[in-house]
Amino acid sequence: MSQLKLAAVSAFGLEAIVKRELMHMGYEDLKVENGWVFFHGGLEDIIKTNINLRSAERVLLVMGEFEAKSFEDLYDRTYALPWHEWIEKDSRFPVNGKSIKSTLFSVPDCQSIVKKAIVDKLKYHYKQEWFPEKGAEFTTQISIHKDQAILTIDTTGSREGLFKRGYRKNAVEAPLKETLAAAMVQLSFWNKDRILMDPMCGSGTIPIEAALIGTNTPPGLYRFFASERWNRLPEMMWDKIRSDYESKVLTDTELMIYASDISEEAVFSAKKNAERAGVSEHIRFEIKPVQEVDLPGEYGVMITNPPYGDRIGDGEMVDELSKAIGKVFGSNPTWSNYVITSDEKFEKHYGKKASRKRKLFNGNVKVNYFQFYGLKKQ
Repeated sequence: MSQLKLAAVSAFGLEAIVKRELMHMGYEDLKVENGWVFFHGGLEDIIKTNINLRSAERVLLVMGEFEAKSFEDLYDRTYALPWHEWIEKDSRFPVNGKSIKSTLFSVPDCQSIVKKAIVDKLKYHYKQEWFPEKGAEFTTQISIHKDQAILTIDTTGSREGLFKRGYRKNAVEAPLKETLAAAMVQLSFWNKDRILMDPMCGSGTIPIEAALIGTNTPPGLYRFFASERWNRLPEMMWDKIRSDYESKVLTDTELMIYASDISEEAVFSAKKNAERAGVSEHIRFEIKPVQEVDLPGEYGVMITNPPYGDRIGDGEMVDELSKAIGKVFGSNPTWSNYVITSDEKFEKHYGKKASRKRKLFNGNVKVNYFQFYGLKKQ
C-alpha cells in the first residue's frame, strides 16, 4: 500500500513546534504552511500522531489537492477520489468548508457540491441509494485558498480536537488551551531535571502539561479518537500501539514542579485536574499570591499565563502583577522566565527587555510569548 498523506493542523505560530515534534517521532520530508504541517505515513501513523502530538490541534487524512475554479471542477475532482476506501456505508460524513481569496467563495455551495460528489461515489460503489449516517465519523473538510482546493478527513474527531486531553473537567475563567500550554513548555529551557514553577496556575494546565512531558506520557494515551471506529484501523492496532507507549512512561521519575494561585478555587480545580491526568504526585500546589512566592532553588524555569486586561481583571491589576513577576522572578539571574500576555507594555512593567518575543494566539486573542533567558548552569 502506498503511503498516506497526512496533515497536523496547529494554531498560528505553533507550526515550528509541531514540525519539531514530528521530526522527533522520526518523520521526514515535512512541508509547513500556515497552520498545516504535511507528512507521510501508513495506517499506524494516524494512531501514533493522534496519541503523541502535544501542540497540534488535529490530524487530517489528505484525500486530494487540485485547482478548482468552477463547481464542475470541484464535483468532478472530488468524485474521482477513493472515498469508498475509507467511508463505510453506514458512516456519518458531514462536510465542513472554508474559502479564502478564491473564485468559489460560497462556502455552503462548496460544501453541498462536495457532499453530493461523495454521496454519488458511495452510491456507485455500494450499490445503494440512501445512507443512514449513524455509524463511525468521517468528517470531511473542503478548504480552498486562491483556487487551490484540499480535501481532508478528520482522523481526530470533529468535536474533540487534540487539545481535549480529558483531564480538565474543572476549569476556571479563561483557561489556557492544553495544546498551547504544551507548546509554551516545549519552547522553554525546561527539562525534567529542572525546577518548573507557574505562580498563576489557574486550572493547572501548564504544570500538568509539563508533568506529562517530564514523565514521557503521550497526551492522547487514554482518550478516544474518531478514527478508532474506522474499519481500516482495527482495535487490535490501537491496543498494540497504546501498550507500547504505555510501557515507555517514566513511572519512577521525580519532577520538581510547583504551582500556585491566589484563588483557592483555582488551586482546588488544578489539583483535581492533575489527579485525572495521573500526575498529581509530581506537582506541589499552594494557595499564594505571586508577590509572596519563594523560589525553591536556582536555575529554575517559570512559565505562566497571567490575567490580561481584555480578558479578566483590570489594567491596574495587570500592571501590578507584571511588576510582581519581574520583582520575584526577574531579580534572580539564574531563572529563565516565560510569560504569555496580550499586554504590549509587559516588558516595561517587568523591568527588562525580553530575550525573545514570539507572536501567538490564545483562542482569538493575539498575544506575545515573552522569553527571558537566565544564566546557564555551569
